[in-house]
Amino acid sequence: MGDLFLVRHGETEWSRSGRHTGRTDVPLTEHGREEARRLAPLIRSQRIGAAFVSPLQRARETAGLIGIPDARVDADLREWDYGGYEGVTTPEIQRDRPGWFLFTDGVAPGPPDHPGETPEQVGERADRVLARADAALARTGAAVVLIAHGHFLRILTARRLGLPPRHGALFLLATGALCRLGTEHGRPVVAEWNVRPPR
Repeated sequence: MGDLFLVRHGETEWSRSGRHTGRTDVPLTEHGREEARRLAPLIRSQRIGAAFVSPLQRARETAGLIGIPDARVDADLREWDYGGYEGVTTPEIQRDRPGWFLFTDGVAPGPPDHPGETPEQVGERADRVLARADAALARTGAAVVLIAHGHFLRILTARRLGLPPRHGALFLLATGALCRLGTEHGRPVVAEWNVRPPR
């Protein structure tokens, strides 16, 4: 069975400034586009059986730049719904909530169209994505690529390893980075993490 490759989209203005970017559909910066282009040779070197991408433009543009423009859009790959913390930085949140940490403390409620998600709710979406990825791995015998967002992919990794969603906190993930989840003796493992080719 093939490996599961995770790609975090390239840099955006909001990721550069540390603003929580869930539902807001911001584009890549030129630097973010270059980050994505540098991943293309790593992706081309793999036998890809299926690819899935978040519906947000920063992920879809990254998919095209790494050489997978026909990746299937999967709404479950969207980023964490930050609710009332959308567009707000961690230091700004901590002025009102000292010691606040996303993975354990969650988000403030937002408006009806994006009320916010708990770590467990994000984990449920990650589990659905993993079920679809596993079906594709079994069907094709080749690698599956998921192109999405930092916090979501961190929780997906925790779930792949059998950990609670809050343990996504352990897996720091840079923009424009590639990760590989594989198996050892039939058990899921992190095979490569935060791979960013040199400029």
